[in-house]
Amino acid sequence: MSLNAIFWIIFAIAFGIAEAMTVNFITIWFAIGAVASFIASIFTVSVMAQICIFAGVSVIALVLTRPLVKKLMKNKTVPTNADRVVSQKAVVTEEINEISGTGQVKAMGQVWSAKSEDGESIEIGEEVIIIEE
Repeated sequence: MSLNAIFWIIFAIAFGIAEAMTVNFITIWFAIGAVASFIASIFTVSVMAQICIFAGVSVIALVLTRPLVKKLMKNKTVPTNADRVVSQKAVVTEEINEISGTGQVKAMGQVWSAKSEDGESIEIGEEVIIIEE
């Protein structure tokens, strides 16, 4: 095994360890690039070509897998006070009108920004049901 091949294996292992320690999918693409360069080094490709393969495969792996990884690691929403008012009755304190599309309601003793579901006007003092945050 050539010195270059050993170098790329060490790089792949180092990036793999770094990924295992962070679990943020930051260095996994570099590990994939290092493995590709290791394979290229077996076939005695020049060092410059190995570096280009490392960079190219790392970028391609990032571009192809990042959207999937982001979807899989989607942040879970943390419940706030806003979720408590869903399905509760509220009184309109500032007209919700068609032009601005927004107004204010008071629910559970707190004032919240609001808009109507259909974009219709709702007068001050009317009672409404909150359907979503």
